[in-house]
Amino acid sequence: MKTPHIFMQHDAIIDLIDGMVHLLRHQLDDREITDPALIGIHTGGAWIARELHGRLACPDPLGLLDISFYRDDFTRIGVNPQVRPSQIDFDVEGRDIVLVDDVIQSGRTIRAAMNEIFDFGRPASILLVNLIERSGRQLPIQPDVVGLRVPLQPHEHIRLQGPEQLTLEVTHRDSVD
Repeated sequence: MKTPHIFMQHDAIIDLIDGMVHLLRHQLDDREITDPALIGIHTGGAWIARELHGRLACPDPLGLLDISFYRDDFTRIGVNPQVRPSQIDFDVEGRDIVLVDDVIQSGRTIRAAMNEIFDFGRPASILLVNLIERSGRQLPIQPDVVGLRVPLQPHEHIRLQGPEQLTLEVTHRDSVD
């Protein structure tokens, strides 16, 4: 893997989040959702969800998910060395959930997160928010709110670094023949 390069600095990411707040409020109004509960996916999604949660002034605590044990490639790639407990301190049953992640590519992380959410209860709806959307979807999962769509090559990967100073880094995987 080659050295990552900074794709976007903190201030530009905060500007994206501000735009996402506007789009999210519009989506919530259109769906007549007045009391959403936010859940962020560790780690990057949790960082973005914290920013959104504060700007939306949600009364419920922020929910956090670690989907490590829900991934469909768990047996192939093993356990993430930084597994964290999921924490949802509100009733999911019948709630409108805003699920937040940093980057959506294949859709598999979101599928795993929804499986875990349903273990907590059956929500009324799930609205998906992503900071970055890139190509490569393998499952029919589409975000409702996106900060930025980034056209990357298959060998390029984008990752959110943080949490204090958020940056987006792009890495290039060397081809292996």
